[in-house]
Amino acid sequence: MADDAGAAVGGPGMGNRGGFHGGFGSSIRGRGAPGGKAEDKTWMPVTKLGCLVKDMKIKSLEIYLFSLPIKESEITDFFLGASLKDEVLKIMPVQKKTRAGQRTRFKPFVAIGDYNGHVGLGVKCSKEVATAIRGAIILAKLSIVPVRRGYWGNKIGKPHTVPCKVTGR
Repeated sequence: MADDAGAAVGGPGMGNRGGFHGGFGSSIRGRGAPGGKAEDKTWMPVTKLGCLVKDMKIKSLEIYLFSLPIKESEITDFFLGASLKDEVLKIMPVQKKTRAGQRTRFKPFVAIGDYNGHVGLGVKCSKEVATAIRGAIILAKLSIVPVRRGYWGNKIGKPHTVPCKVTGR
């Protein structure tokens, strides 16, 4: 009878764990990988356009010719992935006055492009800077458009800038 009671409690790693032995599963399996579940990086498209791109039915950025909206950032990664460069232009803190004080959030402006006539701009607001930048990069990938490049200053060499009039104060 006493032997049965000892077996019910068991040691760490035994089937019947009595008491508190660390709290994260038995010692046989360990505590698991840090950071939660491992994410697989395979892209599962959700839109019709995404399915066509993944099935290689659309092979180039002819999407813009038909004015189709890009709803998945992985579509631009598929076509321009290696050549895309992003740059954080500005991180602006914005505050909201609440009853308990002020709530500060961060609003980054991110420009993304491939130095070959495709440019996108993304703006996102979040409580953490890293989360906001990640969201702004995704929004910039969704807003990539082809632009006709021009000159700034002298017309020497190939067109190299985005021609637009800017006024400031």
